Amino acid sequence: MKISTKTVVYSLLLIMLTQWAFAADTSKKMNVLFIPVDDFKPLINSFGEKYIHTPNLDRLAARGVSFNNAHCQYAICGSSRVSVMSGLYIDSARVFHFSPKMRVANPDVLTLPQHFKNNGYITTGIGKTFDSRTVDEKRDELSWSVPYREYVMPYKKYGHQKGGYRNSDRTKKIAELEEKYKNNKDELNKALATQSLRPLTEKEDYPDIAYSDGQKTIVAMRMLAEFSRQDKPFFYSVGFQKPHLPFVAPKKYWDMYSREDIQLAYQDKGQGIPKHAFGGMEELHAYSLKEKLPFSDDYQREILHGYFACVSFIDAQVGLILDKLDQLKLTESTIICLWGDHGFHLGDHGLWCKHSNFEQAVRSPLIIAAPHIKEAGGSSNAPVGLIDMYPTLCDLAGIEKPKHLQGKSLVPILNDINATVKPIEMAQYPRQINGKHVMGYTARSKRYRYTLWKALDHKKSEMDGPVVDEELYDYEKDPEEKINFVKNPEYKQIKEELRRELEAMIKVGQNRFK
Repeated sequence: MKISTKTVVYSLLLIMLTQWAFAADTSKKMNVLFIPVDDFKPLINSFGEKYIHTPNLDRLAARGVSFNNAHCQYAICGSSRVSVMSGLYIDSARVFHFSPKMRVANPDVLTLPQHFKNNGYITTGIGKTFDSRTVDEKRDELSWSVPYREYVMPYKKYGHQKGGYRNSDRTKKIAELEEKYKNNKDELNKALATQSLRPLTEKEDYPDIAYSDGQKTIVAMRMLAEFSRQDKPFFYSVGFQKPHLPFVAPKKYWDMYSREDIQLAYQDKGQGIPKHAFGGMEELHAYSLKEKLPFSDDYQREILHGYFACVSFIDAQVGLILDKLDQLKLTESTIICLWGDHGFHLGDHGLWCKHSNFEQAVRSPLIIAAPHIKEAGGSSNAPVGLIDMYPTLCDLAGIEKPKHLQGKSLVPILNDINATVKPIEMAQYPRQINGKHVMGYTARSKRYRYTLWKALDHKKSEMDGPVVDEELYDYEKDPEEKINFVKNPEYKQIKEELRRELEAMIKVGQNRFK
């Protein structure tokens, strides 16, 4: 079966790749395979989620270290990915949600792939690595030695997905509305909602290659084959879209799960938790909902079923890529870093999507595999952040770390599973209280999460303000965050210690402006 990547565009990329050259001796440098996964909470069998079918992610975990206590720096795609790619905490990166764009906020920023490019690497990718809303139209051309490709041309046999869907009646109607309202996005969205053309889930009996993530996998395998014929090391990013909404995956992945066996999350608001900790769920309401919130148990199970199917779909794509690395004999010369840009609420606390400082939104999957690491197959509970990937990959590749990086290398943990590199990890997310801006800074240690709410307007570049609220959760006693222990006198010393550590890390995250 011929794929349209054998088109002029794909051929041009291969020509550029073949002709691209540099002076440095790179014969002993390690390759890097970077795998971002969108909206992926750590639902991986090897992370302890035994109901989930992820044999290929488990295979990757057996080659590396699973970071069970890893966290994003801001629970939304655009900001999280800017933090990862720049090596900066959000107060220094200054990209809140999707604005300003990364190089508007930081004109001189040296990104992760740009640094590898400057050190003699071929750098390119497919899918979503940056969020395109936070970089220039060419997906940040300074980062890539070969132009980055966010999208692929589909197999002609299956045609384009529309809105991520494959149902033929639905895609036809979506296409008609897109043509009718091609100059009016608001009217298009209104029409899609009115006609219920954007459901949260879809199950169709199509092969993987009919979906965009399946097509990206084919492109990725072709590019790996091309890299194997080069004398130069590569930094290649393969960014998967699922399990981002809508939860759309081939039927065979739905069939892996029995809906009646799916367990629902704890859904109450808990004790002593401030209202502004919960926030809104605007992203959810962009879709055609069968019910109003709160959803019935049956509808929740349908949504969860779709999410699980998407996870197993992506697991299968990762498996194909791992097989290709083995086939090409690249496994022993390639560092693999798989990560999710943040977590995802699936009904816990009555929440859906991300956009909070709760564990389910901030905790993110992170697996780092590299040849000859001492703790292959191990799991770490040390608090770490996605911001730590940049310095870690530099160390593993033998490249000098840029001085601006605010994360810590995780190589000590790759060599000693009991090691720690920092006492806490920090994330943040803003809210409004009575129309006034506040910033929630959250610190995660091995056992606790402490969140500090400060009255400040990040849009005006305010860096500090009075404390307006606090939260404290004990995951040993209360893994579902049912109780805010911050006013419990038994936790006074713990709270004070975590606050000191968090305040110190906030300063680290702002030191680009010192």
